[in-house]
Amino acid sequence: MTPSAAAGPEARAPSGPTVAALAAQQRAPRPDALTLARLHAADVEGFVRLLDGIYEHSPWIAERAAARRPFASLAALHRALVEVVREAGEDVQRTLIRAHPELAGKAMVARTLTAESTHEQGRAGLSDCTPEEFATLQRLNADYNATFGFPFILAVRGPRGDGLHRTRIIETFARRLQATPEAEFAECLRQIHRIAGIRLAERFDQPPLAGRGVWDRAEALAAHSEPPWAERGELTATYLSDAHRAAAQDLLRWMREDGFDEVGLDAVGNVVGVYRADPAVAAPRRLLTGSHYDTVRNAGKYDGRLGILVPMALVGALHRAGLRLPFDLEVVGFAEEEGQRYQATFLGSGALVGAFDPAWLEQRDAQGVTMREAMHAAGLPGTREAIAALARDPARYLGFVEVHIEQGPVLDDLDLPLGVVSSINGSARYLGRYVGVASHAGTTPMDRRRDAAAAAAELLLAAERRAGADADSVATVGLLTVPGGSLNVVPGRCDFSLDLRAPTDAQRDAMVTDVLAGAQAIAARRRVQLTLERTLLAAAAPSDAALCGRWAQAVQALGLPVFRLPSGAGHDAMKLHERLPQAMLFVRGGNAGISHNPLETVSDADVELCLQAFAWLLDGLAHDLLPVPAGR
Repeated sequence: MTPSAAAGPEARAPSGPTVAALAAQQRAPRPDALTLARLHAADVEGFVRLLDGIYEHSPWIAERAAARRPFASLAALHRALVEVVREAGEDVQRTLIRAHPELAGKAMVARTLTAESTHEQGRAGLSDCTPEEFATLQRLNADYNATFGFPFILAVRGPRGDGLHRTRIIETFARRLQATPEAEFAECLRQIHRIAGIRLAERFDQPPLAGRGVWDRAEALAAHSEPPWAERGELTATYLSDAHRAAAQDLLRWMREDGFDEVGLDAVGNVVGVYRADPAVAAPRRLLTGSHYDTVRNAGKYDGRLGILVPMALVGALHRAGLRLPFDLEVVGFAEEEGQRYQATFLGSGALVGAFDPAWLEQRDAQGVTMREAMHAAGLPGTREAIAALARDPARYLGFVEVHIEQGPVLDDLDLPLGVVSSINGSARYLGRYVGVASHAGTTPMDRRRDAAAAAAELLLAAERRAGADADSVATVGLLTVPGGSLNVVPGRCDFSLDLRAPTDAQRDAMVTDVLAGAQAIAARRRVQLTLERTLLAAAAPSDAALCGRWAQAVQALGLPVFRLPSGAGHDAMKLHERLPQAMLFVRGGNAGISHNPLETVSDADVELCLQAFAWLLDGLAHDLLPVPAGR
């Protein structure tokens, strides 16, 4: 998969009130700040001099990037520098990594660090290490160099740009020592690009203030967690728990502060805010956006919540600037998407499309509390009628758009901050069982065995091969169990799961047909019995072409290449797809894109770009509907 620049219909979108409102929040840069105009006017030598220190002791990067001028934005300049490094080859990349100093190493002690590294390591407190911390870092440096052959690289300014604490740096150092050489090589390069991005923002005096504000709100929401996770500093907020309800109250309060005209909690606990259209527009339609604020257990801080906080920040910018759009903007924090407390996944978004199953009200959680009882305790009506009334009229809506952390490694691997989602994969899930004959491991000849576990293992590999033959199909055997198994017994039974996903229903169904036929053939050849029960069949949700095109226009307007990818995970957009056109934008997740995990992370800079892309989408849509009167 290779990112490419958009062309043809994906031309630069028109800017408008939302872009202007977001830009107004950025303070004026220092008089001595570098500008793109100065870079474009410089000769190659001057260009390299102006970017000196952005990449540590590596002027060749700026020299090669000079030929790629002009740059549409600071993000485009950063991308050009990234591409130069990506194209340089492994030997040159390894030299770049080795040009960086160790953390709290000999260069820091000898005061021979570059000015940029001195500032960064000092800001992280590495110059104030205790003797114990310094000794730990020296040991880690030695172990790391012995393992990988290059220094440990970490953007010690962190995802918010204001500096990681020493203990966090040491924890990250120890964790990454367990990585493979290939993974760590790639991670070091990604960290180098993050360092360069921070240095560019400072050189141009363009701090990601709006992105930082969203990041801070995500951090504040994460303070609400359930016991015993809260006591361990971990995040868990399942449907209608105290932590979940506290998060909802924060969202309601922030929506009021941001200037939403209507703010409230609906009958299933969704947080709903509406920013009304320009009063000059008669019978305006609505654009729906949002994501979920419940979490899995021991979660990350950005899954779902980013998709609520980003449009909220844009409404805040519009409100402060006194600007309106020619359509209502409805932002919904969906109360439930993860299916953690009750087996009722997409409860929040499902209610908006009339897909709430009344039988869910009688479900009990692990403590025996029914959903209806939980709703009553939270002050919600808990009635079929109240929930049925939440269904939206599609005729009133322009569609649904959602921003979401990728929850995968693709964008991180490509050093891309944003990706346009082409489709949310359809899936089919099965629980299966092979039954053979349990027999003595020492006395049963290989050609006489009826090994159930071997059959399941063969199926796992066959499913892997079949999915790999398609573009973007995936197959997973996540559960593999030999009940009552013993070290010296040929397995007589093996239970397994099968999860098959693809961007279209036709592609998924073809894969399902082939994998199930293969499962039967394995059973016949190995003389075991097979049973399979389908537990889920979810339709794919291809992105609406027009809305997807608007996301592409927005990304291109930022000077970034447009990269399309499917979503292997389910999202609220998948549910809204049943009634409304939908399209999603992914934001890169750090730490190789890990999600549903405390290591889940995004940077303030990437969130800033997400805000800008969303602003471009809103203004492009506004431009095509109706010009907004000046001054409103």
